[in-house]
Amino acid sequence: MTFDSVVGQSSLTTTLKNAVRQGKLAHAYLFCGPRGVGKTTCARIFAKVINCTNLTPEGDACGECESCKAFDEGRSLNIFELDAASNNGVEHIKALMEQTHIPPQTGRYKVFIIDEVHMLSTQAFNAFLKTLEEPPAHVVFILATTEKHKILPTILSRCQIYDFERMTVANIVGHLKHVAEQEGITYEETALNVIAEKADGGMRDALSIFDQAASFCQGNLTYEKVLEDLNVLDAENYFNIIDLALQNKSADIMMIVNDILSRGFDGGHLINGLASHVRNVLMAVDPQTTQLIETSEKGRLHYAEQAKRCQPRFLYRTLKVLNRCDQGYRMSSNKRLLVELTLIEVAQITQADDDDDGSGPRPCKRLKKLFEELMVAARPSAAPQGTVAANGSNTMAPAAMVDNAITATTTATSPQAGRNATPLRLKNVGFSFRGAREMEQERRHRGEDVIVANTTESRPFTIEDAKREWLYIINSMMQDKGLLSMAQRMKNVRLSISKFPQIVGAVENQFLLNDMNKSRNKLQAEMADRLRNWQLTLNFVLDESTIDAKTTITPEEFLHSLMEHDSLFRNMQQELQLELQR
Repeated sequence: MTFDSVVGQSSLTTTLKNAVRQGKLAHAYLFCGPRGVGKTTCARIFAKVINCTNLTPEGDACGECESCKAFDEGRSLNIFELDAASNNGVEHIKALMEQTHIPPQTGRYKVFIIDEVHMLSTQAFNAFLKTLEEPPAHVVFILATTEKHKILPTILSRCQIYDFERMTVANIVGHLKHVAEQEGITYEETALNVIAEKADGGMRDALSIFDQAASFCQGNLTYEKVLEDLNVLDAENYFNIIDLALQNKSADIMMIVNDILSRGFDGGHLINGLASHVRNVLMAVDPQTTQLIETSEKGRLHYAEQAKRCQPRFLYRTLKVLNRCDQGYRMSSNKRLLVELTLIEVAQITQADDDDDGSGPRPCKRLKKLFEELMVAARPSAAPQGTVAANGSNTMAPAAMVDNAITATTTATSPQAGRNATPLRLKNVGFSFRGAREMEQERRHRGEDVIVANTTESRPFTIEDAKREWLYIINSMMQDKGLLSMAQRMKNVRLSISKFPQIVGAVENQFLLNDMNKSRNKLQAEMADRLRNWQLTLNFVLDESTIDAKTTITPEEFLHSLMEHDSLFRNMQQELQLELQR
């Protein structure tokens, strides 16, 4: 009923009261801000105050004059409200504007409150604009909206704009205490904090939740009962998860996650809540930023206590991992698995052998070491039956050809086991060129491939290693439409080692040789990087075994051969009398 009853908007209410006392009223006001922060309430109080004939010294309505009584009893003819969300047509605005021509019978002003004004149609805005440009002296417009950017600039320029602030947790808790004392409801302050955080800055939402919780708790608001009623996850779960992650106890975290999900909580809600918790812990690291945590004083102390056990690096990387999970949660087909993998990754951040920078989904050092043992430290067995080029081409059927090409490029044995050891196929451990290409593209996207750890490294390799990496490069290039043609031509290159570490690529014709030589430096650097041998050289030569006397033919010979074997072309040549142009 008064400006003092408006919570958390003291600067705005003071400005409005001063304007009324000084008699400096504008003809149009725009109240904008989030939902439930008091825009419509302030509009009604302001409409009551400017029509009061006996203002108090503080600038509030007296509540005793005829205008105030008519307003309180809902029979005032000076105040008109329009909900633009359901009455947004041009006919509604025209009907409202007709009322502006009639002066007030009691009081000084006719006040028109238009709620959710951004919902008006373009035609309605245009009809309203004419009256707003030249309003009668006895008319005051108060517009309220949650989306100021949707209002026409011509409307904005003719209004005094008041931006309402989002309610803080402290403001909401303070007002809920006042309400609880007036209603005779006992409470725990932690329970009121839960309600304030659930309201997300809206006092109207906070009062609705408070009313619901008071009914459930039968007038005694306790922390446990409020959590149960609102189905809110206890913050202690977040503290426990972070403590277990610092100890690398992934199994214990999985048990907490299972318990939370079994109680009906959404995995995305868990990730978002944990991210907010980690953010608060990060704020508690520095005493200067502790005040940015919207919670009770007891809660700030709890955050500060956990912050002493957390390194900032751990908190930064945890936030990155949780944010990545939140971005992919909606698109994930197995949401629970995504949540569990994310929390396992968080639990591995503080492990001593983890060299990941947290910028992307890269395997940790232990997984890298496993694949190095399978792919690099191992040595290839004897070559398979038949000659297989870099593109896996031979006389076999396509399916067998691809299988043997993969086997030839991924079969390895341990040097200590001898040449006759049992071959190990990487496809048995889930390796695929498609998956490898995707990992390679992610590394390229992050720019990791431009970092060279040791340009003097000279790791030994075999021709099978070279063919495998060459095939890997080809498959990676085929994902780029601009490089698809080049990748197709590279399949016809046959690799061999003339003198270690010199790799020779034999090509079929001069045109392909020219193309390969243009890209030789880039391909050599890529092969050296993949094989970890920076003494490697890559040269391309013409394969003389494919050149014979019949390889080069004259245009006349080509035309004669074409006409001999293609009857359609021969008929076309005869009908059109085509001749070979010199």
